[in-house]
Amino acid sequence: MPVYTMPFTCPACRDAMMVTELSCPSCGTRVQGQFAASALHRLTPEQLQFVEVFLRCRGNIREVERDLKISYPTVRSRLDQILTAMGYPVEPGAAEPQAEAEPSDILEALARGELTFEEALRRLEEK
Repeated sequence: MPVYTMPFTCPACRDAMMVTELSCPSCGTRVQGQFAASALHRLTPEQLQFVEVFLRCRGNIREVERDLKISYPTVRSRLDQILTAMGYPVEPGAAEPQAEAEPSDILEALARGELTFEEALRRLEEK
C-alpha cells in the first residue's frame, strides 16, 4: 500500500486539518482522538524544502543564497514567511539586511514585490 504525505489543509475549504487517528503498521493498533500537529506541519512543501536547505547550511544565510541561487533579501523574506506560517510574530523591518544588500538585491526584491518603491528608493539612497 503506498504511503502519502499527510495533508494539513482541507482540499475543499483550505482550513487546517485535524489529525484524529494514528495506527501502527506492524500490529494494526489504532488510537483515535484529536492530536495536535507541530508548527512545521503548517508549512507548504516548498517552505519545508527551504527549511531543509537552511538546516543543511547550518543557518548560514550566505550558503543558503549560494545553494538556492537567490539573493540575501529573498532568503530573509522566505524566513519571515516561514516564521509567520508557523505562527511566530515577525517585526516589520527587524531583519532587513540594509548594510549587506547590494543594489541589485534591492532591485530584485522590488521586482518580486517584497519591497515598496519608497522602501527600495530609501535603501538605494543609503548606499
